[in-house]
Amino acid sequence: MILSELIDFETLRVIWWVLVGLLLIGFALTDGFDMGVGALLPFVARTDVERRVAINTVGPVWEGNQVWFILGGGAIFAAWPPLYAVSFSGFYLAMFVILAALIVRPVAFKYRSKREDPVWRERWDWALFAGGAVPATLFGVAVGNVLLGVPFHLTPDLMARYDGSFLGKFIGLLRPFALLCGVVSISMLLMHGAAWLSVKAEGPVKDRARAIGVKAGLIAAGGYALAGLWLAMGVEGFAFAGEVVTDGPSNPLLSEVVRGGSWLDAYGARPWIMVAPIMGFAGMALAILGLKAGREVSTLLFSKLGILGVISSVGLTMFPFILPSTVDPNSSLTVWEASSSHLTLFIMLVCTAIFLPLILMYTAWVYRVLWGKVTEDDVTGNSETLY
Repeated sequence: MILSELIDFETLRVIWWVLVGLLLIGFALTDGFDMGVGALLPFVARTDVERRVAINTVGPVWEGNQVWFILGGGAIFAAWPPLYAVSFSGFYLAMFVILAALIVRPVAFKYRSKREDPVWRERWDWALFAGGAVPATLFGVAVGNVLLGVPFHLTPDLMARYDGSFLGKFIGLLRPFALLCGVVSISMLLMHGAAWLSVKAEGPVKDRARAIGVKAGLIAAGGYALAGLWLAMGVEGFAFAGEVVTDGPSNPLLSEVVRGGSWLDAYGARPWIMVAPIMGFAGMALAILGLKAGREVSTLLFSKLGILGVISSVGLTMFPFILPSTVDPNSSLTVWEASSSHLTLFIMLVCTAIFLPLILMYTAWVYRVLWGKVTEDDVTGNSETLY
């Protein structure tokens, strides 16, 4: 008996859809507060010491947190190669901007305090701001475009073709609904960064972060609600027109897909997925209340709950669609027709079962060792070793 046959192809596809989603959520929950702190830096810290306090709350962990982004991208490449190829070719310039911002961030961490010149440090502080705010916004814009559908089609040999010029494809991503999703994303991560600073920082940095975090949380919750109404009334969904083969070959052109109705029809077909938006709203509301009341660890946990709910609501609402096409709906990528082979998914699952728990245990150990607050005395007393 072949070991890969222990789990059927359909189940493996769903498992990897869940795993990729969890990896991306893990990135948002961990590196999300790093990006949030970076985006908050010019506004929560007014002196050099205060800025160093904010920076040192994420300094020891930001590199490890980015592992989730690498794992998510690698998982998409290996488990969903058509999705990797189609999305990265269509979002090429946007991805380049995101990667440029993520590259600038570690350089800023390393070089900011190399000189005592205030102008030098201020420029690197704005680089940290860009390294947090730009990816946080563009990730949301990308999610908005996925919900709207992307203007690509597949040739008979499954090569992706996009309409428009190179620059036009980037500008075309900046649609009103997608920009709203970008606002939700950046404000949600600002709230998350503020929740992290409320746990790790003391003094004026913490107080300003809490005040900004409350406002950001209200914007995130309001934007999320508005996006839901927009989806209900102004965005067409996608659906299969006929019978769907869930364990067949990975060829999107074999199925018939039509536009019409609403993405929110999924809640009528699968009422249990309502738990996702409930978690999103509840988590953000409790995080806002926690920031106002000055609670710390519970506020951070509720912020994570809100992010978990918001991101999972997108995936559950769209299932089984991953990347729909507005030009040729039949070219839309779905869970059933955009995966790697049965054997590939099984081997990857075995490797994940071995290594993912190790990564989780190591991450938990790192946070346990590095737990505690960063104060101004810590920074001034260790000026040669802290960021």
